[in-house]
Amino acid sequence: MPYEAISLFDIFKIGIGPSSSHTLGPWRAAQRMLQGLEAKDRLKDVVALTVVLYGSLAKTGKGHGTDVAVLMGLQGADPVTVPVADIHPIVRAVSDTGILRLNGTYPISFDLSEHLQFLTLETLPYHPNGLTFLVRFRDGVETARTFYSIGGGFVVEEGEIAQSATAIQLPFPINTAEDLLHWCMKTGLSVSDVSLENETAWRSEAQTRQGAEQIWEVMSSCMYRGAHTEGMLPGGLEVKRRAAALNRKLIGGAVYSNYSEWQKAIAQGGRDFTRTLDWVSCFALAVNEENASFGRVVTAPTNGAAGVVPAVLQYMLVFQEGLSEDAALRFLATASIVGSVFKKGATLSAAMGGCQAEIGVSSAMAAAGLTECLGGTQKQVLMAAEIAMEHHLGLTCDPIGGLVQVPCIERNTMGAIKAITASQLALQSTPDFAKVSLDAVIKAMWDTARDMNHKYKETADGGLAIHVPISLPEC
Repeated sequence: MPYEAISLFDIFKIGIGPSSSHTLGPWRAAQRMLQGLEAKDRLKDVVALTVVLYGSLAKTGKGHGTDVAVLMGLQGADPVTVPVADIHPIVRAVSDTGILRLNGTYPISFDLSEHLQFLTLETLPYHPNGLTFLVRFRDGVETARTFYSIGGGFVVEEGEIAQSATAIQLPFPINTAEDLLHWCMKTGLSVSDVSLENETAWRSEAQTRQGAEQIWEVMSSCMYRGAHTEGMLPGGLEVKRRAAALNRKLIGGAVYSNYSEWQKAIAQGGRDFTRTLDWVSCFALAVNEENASFGRVVTAPTNGAAGVVPAVLQYMLVFQEGLSEDAALRFLATASIVGSVFKKGATLSAAMGGCQAEIGVSSAMAAAGLTECLGGTQKQVLMAAEIAMEHHLGLTCDPIGGLVQVPCIERNTMGAIKAITASQLALQSTPDFAKVSLDAVIKAMWDTARDMNHKYKETADGGLAIHVPISLPEC
């Protein structure tokens, strides 16, 4: 059976908030459009460019920073490396001057009101997150390229042929949780071992380890920044940051000057249930407050759910004893392969599946990673993922004002706590007696996604988005 080869670094991508599908995806689509023109030596000949956003991208694009992302991508900025502080000044310069520099080099006239269009009443058939680049060249030739941001920062172009099953030969081809369990049982390898063996199809073990360390460094740095930054979140909702105040209350008089010292201070402060619960909430809030502020985050598997995996991983590193030296690597490897199974069997896109596709999947990933590192069997690891998703089924995506703030930020705390609970349940259970498999819950999730009313799929047309009166400034 053909399989889709998905790497750890496809599930965990470094980028800019607030949304993987509405920010990182369109940003990457703009970069791909430029790369295509450069490959044909046509970039220098562009005289006019219009970007058209459809469906969910149009409805919640301003709140999610889609306009910002497209402009940054067209100017050749890389979301992995661009200084976060430079983003809004660069965008303001385009707005003020009416000049856009393609790939940072070739200037064209660009009026935001004319050349960046939000078609809120039109949706392209393939996916709700569609955008088209209309290009006119100096010789009068015109062309159009349409891309779809399908969730988690993944982007496909219209008419693009799906990756061939033979393009990447994995040691252990996996489409389903049953496939994953098959290879674990056949080889005796753990879930993280199978995941890491598959990574060797792309790079050396040392390179994978180095890349995973970079992923965790970005996650932990984001968490640390968020736990020490006060103020209001941007966008007009006037949502106050809470992580810094909570951190200050919990840390007491402890003195520290960096992440490592902060981590030690947390561990030395005690491990009673209430305190641990508060810290997990603080970790998750910190990441997603940074995400909502156009901070640098890691999709896990999305930006809207970026706080769950790091919060649970941080909880494990701080409050659990007897961990292996490579516990963080094994956590991420396990989480990523579980996330890939959800992508193949359902979706990572809230515009397709509601928030169950974001918080639900991230909670399942974190539950699996935690269970792996706490000594769970292969079946217990998959059981933990199943439990976590089972109790997120039907979760809607209804962001107030189209912003990834309310209820998104708090939902990351809920997803993290559910992940820990799911892990504990699985570790105290016998999976052979479980009534629901991970594949069954993924199928249920996908059926629920297809049945869910479009109002609850990242459109801000239903749920909390229409029941909380707000007045946002025009973007």
